[in-house]
Amino acid sequence: MVARAILRYLRLSPRKVRQVIDLIRGKDTETAEAILSHLHKRPAVYVLKLLKSAVANAEFKGLKGRRLYISKITADGGPMLKRYRAAPFGRAVMVRHRTTHITIELEEIKKS
Repeated sequence: MVARAILRYLRLSPRKVRQVIDLIRGKDTETAEAILSHLHKRPAVYVLKLLKSAVANAEFKGLKGRRLYISKITADGGPMLKRYRAAPFGRAVMVRHRTTHITIELEEIKKS
């Protein structure tokens, strides 16, 4: 059984978020929480909150919180907010504020 949590329209670029999620991909939830809570990058706060939400969803489904691992985590690009700012010689330059959709899926560790 899979527990899932989705964060949409995060006002950070997907490239910056991917740097953080690559550190926790495939890890169990306790290790991932420890890594994220000690990481000094802005996306870590949002990913940690999303991870805790996914664990709560899993416990609601009847899975054990200590026996979960991150089976899939992705950071996809969302829509861009397009704004303009002044540039030299009377021109205007487009500024793209990027957004991110983060999806996390947790599964129970299989007994061998």
